[in-house]
Amino acid sequence: MKRLCLVVLAVCCAASLAFAAGGQAGGASSDTVTIGAVFPLSGTVAFYGTESRNGALLAIDEINAAGGLLGKKLTLLAEDDEGNAEKSVNAFTKLTTRDKVSFILGSSTSGATMAMTSLAQQSKVILISPSATNIDVTKAGDYIFRACFIDPFQGVVGADFAYDTLGARKAAVLYDAGADYNTGLAEAFKNQFKAIGGQVVADEAYQSGDVDFNAQVTRIRATNPDVVYLPNYYNDVALQAKQLRAQGVNCALLGGDGWDGLVDNAGDEVLNGFWSAGFAADTTDPRAQTFVKAYEAKYNSTASQFAALGYDTLMLVADGIKAAGSFDTAAVKAAMAKISGPYVTGNIRFDANRDPIKGAAILEIVKQGGKLANAYKTTVNPK
Repeated sequence: MKRLCLVVLAVCCAASLAFAAGGQAGGASSDTVTIGAVFPLSGTVAFYGTESRNGALLAIDEINAAGGLLGKKLTLLAEDDEGNAEKSVNAFTKLTTRDKVSFILGSSTSGATMAMTSLAQQSKVILISPSATNIDVTKAGDYIFRACFIDPFQGVVGADFAYDTLGARKAAVLYDAGADYNTGLAEAFKNQFKAIGGQVVADEAYQSGDVDFNAQVTRIRATNPDVVYLPNYYNDVALQAKQLRAQGVNCALLGGDGWDGLVDNAGDEVLNGFWSAGFAADTTDPRAQTFVKAYEAKYNSTASQFAALGYDTLMLVADGIKAAGSFDTAAVKAAMAKISGPYVTGNIRFDANRDPIKGAAILEIVKQGGKLANAYKTTVNPK
């Protein structure tokens, strides 16, 4: 209890300190404006944050090369939260009180982002996350945005793709019942698939840490599904796909962005597998292709969905500032809420909760040069 009180006191103090920083753009000299960023740049999810930071830096390079923004050049000041909520609060406080920034990108994960949202709302600092997908992220108020789709939307996209593109009419679902991400996608998929005329013939769950799914697979096999929806993380999916194929379940497999990394950790059993993602590096969209080429030239690596989302996150803030004709955060957030147009990760407009209404890329797992790879299949837009 004592520790809880201390944590609450620390957060309240952070809010009070941060409040003084809100309103006008801080971190600005006569010719420069600093954009803050809070990303996991080290730790287990450092890939997400590093890629998003790199995408944002590329966007700043392009803006500055074109003459800057409202007569000012932009700089990015990135802080490392290691994917930790307490450290994200510390980073937010530093950026808003010491560095006087009024626009912050971050964080990459939902928990670390949600630790900052109330502080940002109270201090009138615009906070926009590239990849925090939890449905509650933007509920703190109208200064909070995100560039990625929310978890349930992936379930809807998956159902539409299964029904419309794969021609599936009978679906089985296998998901981790103890994880919000997995259950959120599963429920959205089931509801949408039934709503558009499909039948959910098997609804199977497991617990985090399970490695033997044969009992669930046996029940799934008995229903002879056209598709099996696996809204789980890639390490579980690798095992589930192997056990499904071993029992003769050879239909299409389908999942969400938790499959990112699957091709490096599974075998041919994941072929005829499809998953929803925020971006595909082999997209045919000209705007996205230009980004991919520029990213590869700058960083000598292929742009991931996190890099593309980081780029779009910075561009959304920049477009809000341009539309407002001001760095005042009240004016900018009102302008951002009205954005509707093409970005690297697709056409973006915001709903009433400042969650983007956008399409999702569907990637197919294929064999290329003897190795598994993710290949762009199609884009599913919201109906």
